[in-house]
Amino acid sequence: MRPSPREPEPRDFDLPGVTPSRQKRSRETTLALLRAGADMLRSRSLAELSIEALCTEVGATVGAFYSRFESKEAYFNALMALAARDGEQRLADMRRPSPDTDLDKLCHIIVSGIIVWMRNHEGVLRAALQHDDTRPDKWTPFKALAKATTERATPLLLPAMGKGRKAAKTRTIAFGFQVVLGTLVNAILNDPGPLSLSSKEMETRLAGCLLLLLQADINQSTPR
Repeated sequence: MRPSPREPEPRDFDLPGVTPSRQKRSRETTLALLRAGADMLRSRSLAELSIEALCTEVGATVGAFYSRFESKEAYFNALMALAARDGEQRLADMRRPSPDTDLDKLCHIIVSGIIVWMRNHEGVLRAALQHDDTRPDKWTPFKALAKATTERATPLLLPAMGKGRKAAKTRTIAFGFQVVLGTLVNAILNDPGPLSLSSKEMETRLAGCLLLLLQADINQSTPR
């Protein structure tokens, strides 16, 4: 599922390297360029993303592109910033559905949310991973977002894991997210199969994997 188009607002383009505009039509062109680039990166690398082809896709001139973005690098930075913002907003919206929601349901809700975000920004995330070879700092915002996801999900999961051994359970949750996020990054970057990022089964199996890891920790602390 991809994000549905909405009316562009000035705050959407408050990004480094992006020339702000007060005119609605100009903002719409900027948004069209960003959306088109994010879509084109789903099937090509950043190096293969041609500014000329991008402009042709949205009916803009190359001059119009460079009047909005300082460089191709600045354009990609804007794409990553928008993806990170979306991830941060999803984290802010993450809430425990109800106090009696069981661990199984929580794992599915959290993992599904992560996968939906990654699907929405798949091309940008892949380009950032590939770009990481030459510019390690480019992947840093997403590393920070992964850490924040774990920190946000931990207080949601801990109550469903029962009382006691908080430090050990917190460590298990962190490792569980390392497994989940590592699997998803590999799917984005290499798509080794058998399941792809687009597969519904990926959600089911990864949520089940996280659940099993957490249940194993619970069973460790349960008196026999």
